[in-house]
This record gives sequence, structure tokens and C-alpha cells, in this order.
Amino acid sequence: MDSLASDPVNQCTATSFEMDSQRTQYPYVTGTSVIGVKYEDGILMAADTGASYGSTLRYKSVERIKPVGKHSLLGASGEISDFQEILRYLDELILYDNMWDDGNSLGPKEVHSYLNRVMYNRRNKFNPLWNSLVLGGVKNGKKYLGMVSMIGVHFEDNHVATGFGNHLARPILRDEWREDMTFEEAVKLLEKCMLVLLYRDRSAINKLQIAKITEEGVTIMPPYALKTFWGFSAFENPTKGAEGSW
Repeated sequence: MDSLASDPVNQCTATSFEMDSQRTQYPYVTGTSVIGVKYEDGILMAADTGASYGSTLRYKSVERIKPVGKHSLLGASGEISDFQEILRYLDELILYDNMWDDGNSLGPKEVHSYLNRVMYNRRNKFNPLWNSLVLGGVKNGKKYLGMVSMIGVHFEDNHVATGFGNHLARPILRDEWREDMTFEEAVKLLEKCMLVLLYRDRSAINKLQIAKITEEGVTIMPPYALKTFWGFSAFENPTKGAEGSW
């Protein structure tokens, strides 16, 4: 055994195998912010459909909101391939849960707890999944909304956001969100937040997708474009009044 371990050929083969089996160590194709809010009937979630290849906004039709089981809805920003890996984990989890055939099914709280453990476990291995996740759902009349970061930081709230949305959309949500918002009011609020992100986040596009989950189930609406206006004076002359600028 020692002679095999010291053989340069075996060492080279082992090194090649380890390199070939690596997973994503750096994000390449990434999506930007996801926003989730509670409203009177359930949970609403919004994300644009853009995905950047490095700093190039290359893909314009990437859907980043997916149903999970019967009671949950998942949105992700960050690396798209890692999001696909997470969806594979969740498919296995839901399949295993269905195999029990005991009349019960995993709710959003349980799925959120599972995602916390997955993200924290991968972080501890220094091989994180490069995503921030928004998980919302409704089960037995109870609404649930939470988020998980790529290192396992997680919390539950009435409204959550990832990426730039955590800095630019959350202040708007704190001022204007109400627990008794109708579907139309909540959609209008999400569109306002997404428009602010479009103006300030270079990775955002004006094509967005909104999804809702209620006691009746999940509805993911077709993508549509927001109307934009770029005639604001701050856009036309961004350095006006700024000392020392070009």
C-alpha cells in the first residue's frame, strides 16, 4: 500500500481525478436580486429573468423561481448551476417524503430548515453553494417567508430580499408594506422595488417574473417587461454638482 501511495504515476492519477471532480468554486453565470413579501392570501415573489456571464448580461430568459413540493416556493440569486444543484437536492427530499405515503407533506418551515443545514454544511466544507435563497409558502393557513445566505445565515420576516434588493428594496418595503395588502397592491409594490433595482443594479433587466403561493397552490406568471423612464436629470447629468468628478 505504501509503495502504491509513493508511486508518481498513482499520485498524478489521483491529482487528476480530484481536479476533475471539483464543483463550482467561483460564480460564473449569476442572477441578481429576489424579493418576497407576505400579502393577505399568501406569499408573492419577484425576480428578473436576466443572468450575467461575468460582467456581461448574456442571458435574458432565465427563470429563478421554482415550486418545491405542495406548499413552498423557492427563489434564488447567485450562481445558476448551484441553484440547479439545490433543486436536485430538493427533488430528492420531496420524493423521499412522498415515499412515506403517510398523508403528510413537508411545509415551507421544514424546507427552509433543510436549506439552512445544506448551505451551512457546504460553507463548513469551504465549498459553498453560491446562492442566496428566498423560501416562502403556505400550509394549514399559516404563511411562512424566510431567506438563507450562502454561508447559512437565515431568518424569517414579513418581507425579504437578496442581493442589491437587501439594500435598496427593503427600505421601501419597511415603509409601504402592510399585512393586509391585496394581491394587486402587493404586485404594485414589488414592481416599484424591481424598478428601483433596474435603475441602480447594472445586472438587472426590466423583464421580470412574479409568482404567488396560496393555500390553493403555486402560480408562476409569464415574464413581462416593466416600463422605464431614463429622462431623469440625475441620469442625464450624473456628475452635476459633484466636486472633483470628471
